[in-house]
Amino acid sequence: MRLVVDGRGVNAATGAVPVDPDSTDPLVVLLHGAGMDRSVWSQQTRFLAHHGYRALAVDLPGHGESEGPALGSIPDLATWVSELAAELGGPLHLVGHSMGSLVALETAAHQPASVASIVLLGVAATMPVHPDLQAAADADDVEAARLITSWAHGSRQHVGENPTPGLWMLGGTQALLERCAPGVLGADLSACSAYGTGVEAAALVSCPVTLVLGGGDKMTPRQAAEPLVEAFPGGADVVELPSTGHMMMQEEPGAVRQAIIEHLESASRCQEAEPPGG
Repeated sequence: MRLVVDGRGVNAATGAVPVDPDSTDPLVVLLHGAGMDRSVWSQQTRFLAHHGYRALAVDLPGHGESEGPALGSIPDLATWVSELAAELGGPLHLVGHSMGSLVALETAAHQPASVASIVLLGVAATMPVHPDLQAAADADDVEAARLITSWAHGSRQHVGENPTPGLWMLGGTQALLERCAPGVLGADLSACSAYGTGVEAAALVSCPVTLVLGGGDKMTPRQAAEPLVEAFPGGADVVELPSTGHMMMQEEPGAVRQAIIEHLESASRCQEAEPPGG
């Protein structure tokens, strides 16, 4: 699906189901992490699209097949998401992974009319980037893709486990990162590292929130998300996948789908229970 947001073309996967602008089905937008694209959500987008949701896994600006340039900060990306919500014609249920989780959080905090609820995968209050990784990414060195791939996956994936038979998960992740346009991965990592107001943003969020955390996540471990959990004024549901790494939507696609669906169903019940006028 092609869209135009802020004058630039945007590409989105819709799970092979056209998004009907006149439908009242909930709009779910999935936001990928640093240096990645819509393809990381392939096993969630199709499921949602065939189970009563209008699902769009977007390529963020400058990523995948969306026109650039890449945006250089989490607040700028949040503003872009609010413009996407206006283009789609309604508040969005945002599902974000890693950098995308920070974007979803920031959008919910500062553009609340654009957001119906948020699901945050692999999230942390802060995401500092090691100087060596940042330097490699800034230089468009393939070593950056190798380092991220090594840290992003759980221990089982390092010995070949994959829920999709015949595919090499680590090789796929590294290839995806290596396809990233020059300068994009460095800009993404810099944006994550610079974002230091996650706890303050969480304190402003008024919509339903679910966090999905990997027990084997070396990049955003459970304890790094605790300040956010404590800051959400309405509380947050937490789903922990015990032995899963950072790339949880690929490592445990079924469990992630279930967590998203349960969140969306709960958010719908909350919305129905609200008195007229909010």
